[in-house]
Amino acid sequence: MTRDHFTNPDSSADVHEWLVRARRERTAAVLATVVEVTGSAPQVAGAKLLVLADGRAVGTVGGGAIERRVLEEARGRLSSERESTGLVTLNLTRDLGMCCGGEMKIFFERVRGAERLIVFGGGHIGRALVETASRVGFEVTVVDEREEWARRERFPSAEQVVNEEPEVALPELLIDEATYAVVVTHDHPLDQALVKALLGSRAGFVGLVASRTKRNKFVMRLRAQGMSEERLARLRSPLGIDLGAVTPEEIALSITAELVAVRRGVLPADASQASGALVTPRRLGEPS
Repeated sequence: MTRDHFTNPDSSADVHEWLVRARRERTAAVLATVVEVTGSAPQVAGAKLLVLADGRAVGTVGGGAIERRVLEEARGRLSSERESTGLVTLNLTRDLGMCCGGEMKIFFERVRGAERLIVFGGGHIGRALVETASRVGFEVTVVDEREEWARRERFPSAEQVVNEEPEVALPELLIDEATYAVVVTHDHPLDQALVKALLGSRAGFVGLVASRTKRNKFVMRLRAQGMSEERLARLRSPLGIDLGAVTPEEIALSITAELVAVRRGVLPADASQASGALVTPRRLGEPS
């Protein structure tokens, strides 16, 4: 018989293994942990229940009315209508009509997988960006069709190195709203083709490493091709926080700083609302 996870979580499953699985599958989840128990209660402090956005649930905080209430609370916190974390105190008799008579304090926390960054281009800036972004917690995929530039040993910190034409690889990358994408290839027409495809995708962050002049030319061409202003406004370019960056490593650092600023809410995720106080990072040798 198929388990109904909505009302009957798998209490025998290892919650910690499922946390890792949720992170790998990039599935949003809420972890409910019993942090304090007073009096008689069906579970002890430390009991956990993990509720995933796709309906799966594992672990237990005691079953019955308390579990139903925790499931409801967790699913509410998966939406944007409630705070992602919080402590809830439940009197089992007064609040839930249970006979136990005790009290349980349960901490709810939203669990998200690591943000995913896709770097299109394995050149000097791309290579440095993979390293700096990986160090601050991004799971990085790098895509480059040039075999000599997409060797695994050049990107020890990358989760994945894709040696394939970027336009061919793009549909296979499962881009979603939590995906950050940065375009920094060796070819201007390829840059423009990727920008066009990414602005039409679900990617939450679309960045182009380019001069302001190049960015404006791309926007003008895409507008002429019929792309909407709403989509064009999503393009973040020039890219990077103004650090006076010159070398590939410095430029990568400035780009990573912008990625972190967006992740932490210091800069808006919507590029059209950005302050405009960003630098114009350039490839070595590219005119401004």
